[in-house]
This record gives sequence, C-alpha cells and structure tokens, in this order.
Amino acid sequence: MNAFSVADWIALAAYLLGVTALGVWASRRVRDMSEFIMPRRFGKWMMLMHGFGTATHSDQAVTVASKCYTSGLAGIWYQWMWLFATPFFWLIAPMMRRFRALTTADVFAARYGPSVAVLFCVFGLAKFVVTIGNMLKGSGAIVEACTKSAISAELAIVVMTALFLVYGLAGGLRAAIITDFVQGVLTLLFSFLLLPFALQAVGGIAGMRESFSQLAPGRDMLSLVTPGDIGAFYIGMIAFNALLSVAVQPHNMGTCAAGRTEIEGAVGFMGGTFLKRICTVAWCLTGLAAFAYYRGNVEDPDHVYGAMAADFLPRIMPGLLGMFLAGLLATVMGSCDSFMIAAAGLVTENLYRPLAPNRSPQHYLWIARGAGLIVVVAAIVYSFWLSGVIQGLELLWKLNAVMAPAFWLGVFWRRATTPGAWAATIATAATWWITSLPGAAAAVAAWPATESWGVVVKRGDVLIVSVPWQMLAYLTAGFLAGVVVSLLTSRQRTEQLDRFYELLRTPVQLDEVVERPCTLPAGVTPPPPRSFFPNTDFEIPIPSARATAGFTVGWLLVLAIIGGVWWLVS
Repeated sequence: MNAFSVADWIALAAYLLGVTALGVWASRRVRDMSEFIMPRRFGKWMMLMHGFGTATHSDQAVTVASKCYTSGLAGIWYQWMWLFATPFFWLIAPMMRRFRALTTADVFAARYGPSVAVLFCVFGLAKFVVTIGNMLKGSGAIVEACTKSAISAELAIVVMTALFLVYGLAGGLRAAIITDFVQGVLTLLFSFLLLPFALQAVGGIAGMRESFSQLAPGRDMLSLVTPGDIGAFYIGMIAFNALLSVAVQPHNMGTCAAGRTEIEGAVGFMGGTFLKRICTVAWCLTGLAAFAYYRGNVEDPDHVYGAMAADFLPRIMPGLLGMFLAGLLATVMGSCDSFMIAAAGLVTENLYRPLAPNRSPQHYLWIARGAGLIVVVAAIVYSFWLSGVIQGLELLWKLNAVMAPAFWLGVFWRRATTPGAWAATIATAATWWITSLPGAAAAVAAWPATESWGVVVKRGDVLIVSVPWQMLAYLTAGFLAGVVVSLLTSRQRTEQLDRFYELLRTPVQLDEVVERPCTLPAGVTPPPPRSFFPNTDFEIPIPSARATAGFTVGWLLVLAIIGGVWWLVS
C-alpha cells in the first residue's frame, strides 16, 4: 500500500468508471446481431486504434518483460513473432472483408459446409477461453505487483472482468471499437512512460551492458538471437506459425471487416499491429533494465513489469502509478471485450441459429450475451488454474494454428474437400497432442542428433519437444493430411466453389447491403479471375497495385523497426 496512494486510487477509479460509461453510451444503437458483432461502419482512425487495442494486452507486456528478464533481448520475439507476418496483414484484411461474413465460421461454412463450421467453433471457443484467461492472468500479476499485493491478482481479475462485461455485453463490437480508441491512446502513452526512468536508474544501455557482464558472464543479453534458446530457427518457425494462424483467430474477422470498405481494415490491421511492435520495444527494454536494477534477484519474473512501475512512478508524481495501471488495464479490457463478442457470435450465428431459425433479433441478441458471459466465466476458471503467462502464451500459439491448414488449403486450392479439411484439422491437433506427451520427448531423443539439433530441450528437469520443432511437425502433418485426403475424396460442388471464389475477387463497395453472410449484394457482377495459374485448381490471385505498394511499405517498416532496435542497443 505504500506504493499505491489515494491519488492513484482516484486516477484508476476515474478511468475504469469512465471507459465503462463510454461503452454503455455506445450501446444505444445496437438492435440486432449485425450491429452487435459486425457493424461495418468505422473509418481508418477508429479501425487503426481498434486493431492496436485488440492486438495489444497487458499480459503481453508481462510476457515480454518476463522473458527478456530471463533470456535477454531475444525475449522480444515472444511478441515480435508476428513481426515478419505483419506486412501480409495488408493482404489478409481485404480478403477477410470480401468474405462479407459475420464470423470466421461463416467462411468455413461457405467453403466446406456446416460440419467444418461447427468444428471451427469448437476450436475457436477454446482459443477464446485460453486467450482471455491468459490476459486476465497477466493483468492480475501486474496489479498485484503494482500495489505491493494490496490487491490480489484474483480480486483484480474479478473486477476487470465485471467492468468489461458491462459495456461489452451491452454494446457489442460497436462499444468495443469506440472504447478501444481511448484505451489505445492510453496504451501507447503508458507503454513508454516507465522506460526513461528505468533506463536512467541503470545508467542507460551502457550501464545495462556493464551490469550484464557482471551478472551474466558469458551471455550476450543484448543480442536479438540467443542460440540454444531463441535462435534463428525458433524465430522463423514461430513467425511462420503466426502468419498461418492469424486468419483463423476468430476475433480478426472484426478487426479486418468492421470498416466501411477494404482499405479501413487494411490500415487498421497492419497499422495497428505495427504500433504494437513499437510498444513491444518499450516492454523489452524495461525487462532488461529490471534485470540490471534488481541484480537478477526477482523471485517471479512475471512480476517484473509491475514491480518496476511500483518502484519508480510514485517518485515522479502522485497518481501516476494509478494512471499507469489504468493504461495497462485498458489493454486487457480493450481486447477481452472484442474476444468475448467474437465468441458470442460463433455460438449464436453458427451453433444456435441453425437449430433455432426465424427468431426475433432481440432473441438472438440475448443468446449472444448469455454465450459471451459463459465463455468469460470459463476463462476466469482457466486463469486461476494457469501457472504462468509464458506457459499460457505457448499453448495459445499452438491452439491458434489447429485449423490454419484447412483454411489456407480452402483459399488457395479448389481441390480441397470437406473430408480433407477434417483430416487436416485432426492431424494438426493429434500431432500437437502426441508431441506434448511426457514420453514423446524421450522417444524422440533416442533418434540420432536430435539433441544437437534442438529437437528436444530441457525445461527444468523435464525433457520436452522444443516449440519450433513441434510447430514444424503439426503444420506438416496438417497440410499433408489435408492434401492426401482431398485427393482421395470427391470434389466439392462446382457451384459452391464458384460462389466462394467470386467473393474473394469482388471488391467491397461503399454502403453495400449484404442480405446473408458470404453472399454478394444484389446486382453485383464479379470481375473475371486474375490468377497466377489460370485454368488450374490453384486460386492464387495477382495482387493489385495498391496491395503491392502496401505490402512493400510493410516490409520497409519491418526493417526499420529491427534496425532501430539493433542501433539502440549497439
């Protein structure tokens, strides 16, 4: 309590009540499911901050600071794993908008049929439970550390959840996007607020380097690559896994498609994510400074970020610690509401509505709100069970990718079939499960050169299959099973395939009216195909000039960010 003053309490309470009131105010125009889960009315700035707010949450600050504290600068890849995928977001966002879907499960239904849509709902809901639970776990750790345990992590989780439930269940995605604008600004500000004071306390980068030479001799704590821990293969595989899985994260349908047309989603998805990449640098450097400041003596690395805030900010200005905590809580509330709404959409649109059609719009709204509440309660239970945020993050990486092979085979290959999609998903999940079994690593270790290649590693006293090799195994199994089974089964109906690929090549018009998910508006004529491989089963479109330009700018930003960090620590 010595760190958290009355002014801090006032600042924190003012933010939490204010953002909740803003979200409730935004709910006044929500009358049906399309307004609740996919309003499609926002411009570039709102979509930019929505993309940033949905992608950024405080458990990531905890994770990056914690991993950099234990592994050095290379720990930044625990969030920079998405960095090399980010330029592709400029291409993915327009594709997701052109589906004209309410949920990502609608896309699987249009391509493969209702059975694969239901399969996606199962994994999508599991993903939301794990994601929200991990975010609440990380946020609780920050609150407990900032308040010197005056507020327990468990109490913080309950309070945060209650507040975002109030406006999220009332206002849906509309409320989430409006509150994300405010929360995004706060997140940007407070991600960098702590850093200058932390660096000053340890003598800047030069002081950190000197401390590292004493505290961790023989280790280069300021290297972006740590062989044997976070090396080039590790970085490459988690980046590839991230690229494949981003389109099948159910909430990204809203991140890409809630704008008026395609360009709003592209700006929001790629631009908002690049803002997060920059914030990651601040979290990373704060974790490194903590290692030097605490001389490596922090018992729980998950508390490093909050502990630094509690030690430095009260000295600067009363109330600043409360404002800092409010900014970090903005990240979790801004993401949890979007995830909850996407989960509600999956349950209502793809599980409940097919069983109970032709009900009133208000009926489906109440079903969606009830479904969202149940998913969040399950996430709270999971967060109390979870032992640490690093464990939860690595689980999430793998869960995100389970249906990625089925999705991308369906987008780029006409020959992919419904049995092939099931086979790809089952093979991916089964390979992940098998390689996670306690005896799997021991069996693999018996093969020649597996330890020298890093296929198996020790975590504490336990031998496990390393994360990147596990990813390579389940992605290979998934794509291979999908291709083989598709070739052995009957083709999808030509009419179904034609309708699906017509969606992908028909640009979205301003204020177009879509009567049903994954259908073209009345009177719209699809343009002719422009493919790299015409008259074949491969549907790989030739990108437009705007797509090429945005993609190129994205790669220039990637190089600039990596180069900037390398220059800074050099």
